Amino acid sequence: MVTMKGTALRPVSWTGRRAPFLLLLALLATGPNAAAQEGTPREDSLHRAIFRELVEINSSPLGGNVSRASRAVQRRLIAAGYAPRDAQLLGGAPACLNVVATLRGRDASAKPVLLMAHLDVVGARRADWKFDPYVLREEGGWFYGRGVLDNKAGASVLVANMVRWKRERFVPTRDLVMVLTCDEETTAAAGISWLIANVPRLKGADYALNTDAGGVSEPKGGKVLFDLQAAEKVYTAFDLTARNPGGHSSTPRSDNAIYALAAALTRLSGNSFPVMYNEVTRAAFTRGAELETGQLAEDMRAAGRGETSGTAIDRIEQVVALKYQLRTTCVATMLSGGHAENALPQAATARVNCRVMPGVPNADIERRLVEVVADTSITVQSVYSPTPSPPSPLRPDVMPSIERLARQFWSGAVVVPGMSAGATDGLYLRNVGVPVYGVSALQMDPTRDRSHGLDEAVPVASLYRSREFWYQLVKDLTTTSPKTTS
Repeated sequence: MVTMKGTALRPVSWTGRRAPFLLLLALLATGPNAAAQEGTPREDSLHRAIFRELVEINSSPLGGNVSRASRAVQRRLIAAGYAPRDAQLLGGAPACLNVVATLRGRDASAKPVLLMAHLDVVGARRADWKFDPYVLREEGGWFYGRGVLDNKAGASVLVANMVRWKRERFVPTRDLVMVLTCDEETTAAAGISWLIANVPRLKGADYALNTDAGGVSEPKGGKVLFDLQAAEKVYTAFDLTARNPGGHSSTPRSDNAIYALAAALTRLSGNSFPVMYNEVTRAAFTRGAELETGQLAEDMRAAGRGETSGTAIDRIEQVVALKYQLRTTCVATMLSGGHAENALPQAATARVNCRVMPGVPNADIERRLVEVVADTSITVQSVYSPTPSPPSPLRPDVMPSIERLARQFWSGAVVVPGMSAGATDGLYLRNVGVPVYGVSALQMDPTRDRSHGLDEAVPVASLYRSREFWYQLVKDLTTTSPKTTS
């Protein structure tokens, strides 16, 4: 997960995959609208127990076992009354089992709704933290521990609600399928990719709601931002390699692989890909303008109208957190070169990481890089084939419920659809035609985001409120007959 920091008083994501319009100086939002139902002590107690159990299982690649967390979830579901066939552990590797749990609905023929989170976490070393990262700690209104934000908060929200719905004998209009994956933070090969290939219901879902994206904050001026992730940039990479016959360093040549590569990277640093929009990014600029004033608001409205050049776009380019919403970006991230201190380099290579606008073929990016490099001694090679991720449509059978409940929980909230620069498991579902909506509903100060970092934390009240939002949202979406969508 990549944290995207920006300038003061400018919209910014509090993680690379969350909230492209959260403000860097956002205030920790005040309590929810009194009209929104708060969780009962019973629900909070159950949620805390589930959360503690998950956090205190090391599910990282550093000596952890994510399947332990999966089994813990399965035990809770079966104890709550789920049949074993509705609380399955699935996967191609015993060390990486995924939870696929189903709350049966009235219409078994209707496409199910997926509820998504992941159980794996990034590794944490005890010596680096102030306290044990795998012991849940509560202090000053915050929970601390590895994964409390990314993404065991979301996983615990789903498990707590699945238990609650079963206890209340809630029967949705169609099946609800909770999917907790085992390797979102690494390759996704044994997690969501394996599930899509081997569990047909996932590929055939109507849409998915993802706890691992989106967020809530309160900018200055009193308007609350509710970010809904509906698109993701596509991750890809290229190697730029300069080659040369080399020779003895005592007799330098007029050409040099390192110098040639350096010149090419300088040209790359000045390159800009064309401005592009999709339904989600145009809506992001249009809705985001409601949270701003003055020139920035006008400029964002211009982007929302689809302008691709001019002074408004030039000014938006100066706002780091908005710039990436406009176009594909490619940046050098790694270097290697030479083979001996006293020899002229025979090769020098730069890894260039690209975050590509949805719908742009990898071959187009490669051609553009060749043009920018403009040096036949340098090869441009794609490192791997990226996974396409088309934007999710802002569906009329989904958006109104999200917008209404966002306003109910956070008075005056503006729901802003967004495109994240980083990827989630939603990438793979979008690639097979399943719309995905990231609505974590976690409310926090973006300057305190420590996902993947030391002393990761989440506000206690925010975690419980997120659970209540999800409880009401899912019931709202699945208590009336599903509408046919094209």
